[in-house]
Amino acid sequence: MLAAPLVGLVLGALAGGLGALVAPRGGPLLAAVAVLAVLAGLTRGLHLDGLADVADGLGSGKPAEDALRIMKQSDIGPFGVLTLVLLIVGQLAALEEQFAHSAERGLVAAVTCAVAGRCALAWGCLRPVPAARPGGLGAMVAATVTPRAALAGTALAALAVALIGRHPRYALALILGQLAAAALLRRCVRRFGGVTGDVLGALVETAGTAALLAITLGP
Repeated sequence: MLAAPLVGLVLGALAGGLGALVAPRGGPLLAAVAVLAVLAGLTRGLHLDGLADVADGLGSGKPAEDALRIMKQSDIGPFGVLTLVLLIVGQLAALEEQFAHSAERGLVAAVTCAVAGRCALAWGCLRPVPAARPGGLGAMVAATVTPRAALAGTALAALAVALIGRHPRYALALILGQLAAAALLRRCVRRFGGVTGDVLGALVETAGTAALLAITLGP
């Protein structure tokens, strides 16, 4: 989990690099689509699926056991669909705005998004945070990261994206992404009793999207 930001750096560089190549000929919107397509394709949509499942579980209003059962089902309910649509539209709008500035800004935004999302995994796996159920990915990685290690990893990631983008806005965006993910994590722990693989995926998408919005809406 602590090495996940390095994976995010590679994913973000690949996706952002393709977007930077597409932008001069295809325009900023097509570049943004290319970035999201690469990120979803390389991760097989795993985190998007987790986000949709968590949205359905939280939106169900049912007790924790029933909500977890809903999250394990293969179909996607209305809350999941709505959440995915809003998230993807928001990501597209933010990336399009960055690529409209320049291909370089779009690339750095993509990298920041991917790294911010993976930083959230460490916070989701803090030792005080239990697994919501005994089986699954969440149980394998729950409570494996110390707060000090998570803080150090996030600080290094923030410094890295600031150096890559040559501006502190990217570090601030990454940190704001972690705060957004922390709010979701708190809600999920209170609602489900801990974390699951779906919750971790939702944290990735939440942190990445919040970071993109912070970059776009910031100075």
